[in-house]
Amino acid sequence: QVQLVESGGGLAQAGGSLRLSCAASGITVSANTMRWHRQAPGKQQEYVAIITSTGTTNYADSVKGRFTISRDSAKNTVYLQMNSLKFEDTAKYYCNTLIQFRDYWGQGTQVTVSS
Repeated sequence: QVQLVESGGGLAQAGGSLRLSCAASGITVSANTMRWHRQAPGKQQEYVAIITSTGTTNYADSVKGRFTISRDSAKNTVYLQMNSLKFEDTAKYYCNTLIQFRDYWGQGTQVTVSS
């Protein structure tokens, strides 16, 4: 059974930093493509970042140069380091993976950036 549990959200000031974690069970994060998405109130869900099984990363233009996705195989956890936070980064952040044509999502963690 695949489970993804996000943590690390909270309140940050503009220009500050937060690190989100996505602890996985039932899968091996280093063997799968893992993604972060976010959804702000009243807005559609937005892709944020991806890390593939080979370690290739990609970012949405809105976060490029500020956010970094990484993984720790020993902890079976994916991270999203968020620096230079902006008010518009305020959203609920979700970890996601696609296994055998089925999408798995965590419960999300709220990030609120004060301007």
